[in-house]
Amino acid sequence: MPVKNNLIDDHSLVRFAGAILMTIALVSGAGAQVRGGPGGARGGGGGGGPRASSVEHVTVHGKSLEGNLEGDSPDRNVTVYLPPTYAGDAARRYPVIYFLHAFAAHSDSPIDQIKPSADRLASAQGFSEPIIVVPDAYTMHQGSMYSNSPTTGDWERFVAEDLVAFIDSHYRTLAKPISRGLAGQFMGGYGALRIGMKRPDVFSSLYIMSACCLGMTDSAPETMLPTPSPQRAALVAAENAALAAAAAWSPNPGNPPLFLDLPVKDRNDRPDIAAKWSANSLISMLEQYASNLKKNYAIAIEIDTHDALFLAKNRQLHEAMYRLKIPHSYEEYEGDAASKTTERFDRNLLPFFSKSLASPANPTSPGVQ
Repeated sequence: MPVKNNLIDDHSLVRFAGAILMTIALVSGAGAQVRGGPGGARGGGGGGGPRASSVEHVTVHGKSLEGNLEGDSPDRNVTVYLPPTYAGDAARRYPVIYFLHAFAAHSDSPIDQIKPSADRLASAQGFSEPIIVVPDAYTMHQGSMYSNSPTTGDWERFVAEDLVAFIDSHYRTLAKPISRGLAGQFMGGYGALRIGMKRPDVFSSLYIMSACCLGMTDSAPETMLPTPSPQRAALVAAENAALAAAAAWSPNPGNPPLFLDLPVKDRNDRPDIAAKWSANSLISMLEQYASNLKKNYAIAIEIDTHDALFLAKNRQLHEAMYRLKIPHSYEEYEGDAASKTTERFDRNLLPFFSKSLASPANPTSPGVQ
């Protein structure tokens, strides 16, 4: 558990963490890790037998993350999915989907879930095979929030600049915005929209899955805790969520050892800190970046109707984007987002990017053979 200083008392954490757990999904996909060779440009040498995709684990140095006050390493693990034709077609370049994972997860989890669908669709007529990249954003408090903070580092620049530059220089990508997509789920959905609305010069299409943190409340009553149980494990998870958000949205380099401020201190609300959190909510940011979002080729937002945490705020996001005339699609679907993730990758996310990202014609398409 993170060490607390005397400015962050247990009562304040418990009181505020409930709201954070209602705001940040502590959902991460589980699955066996698929290990590949070291990273780097690949080509040729397919050999006999059926074509197979591969998964590689590489380390990307984040200049944008250097000197972060949490002391997290700027050298980040990144999981890269290479489609079945990658090894055997050295002349072909590929569009890239950058996927941002959920809070308390790692980079392997989304790839483990998405790989079977990407493999199955690879030979489908009209499907454009992508490279899929997932950076590991697990930090001292289990999640970076993909934000810009002296405490956690500048994750916005890391994703949009350091990571993209590394992938473009080490893999056969189509190194243009029209061939790059950005997606994410829960905390990653927040990150995808946050970064996507600021960097249309890097990404052209966005897919947002059950985004958290769309709008903040001014206070966090104790009744918002997930259970009244004082069990330590639940409290630790709540503390990590609250501290991760504070490190991202209300950093304070003058407040060691955690270098952050919470919107509650000594059982009292702190409106000035709460205002910083509110300024980092996506609905609050939307109008400022509406013109950037209008530059995107395609934007899709999805949320399941059983989601008591995020449904209302995702509806508000949709309504705000409609009011601001930001072109996008919005879908509410039946079922639980966590259990439906693989199905959504298969039927929605991958086909969405196949249509929206520019790429060479699929050799299996009619008229190409």
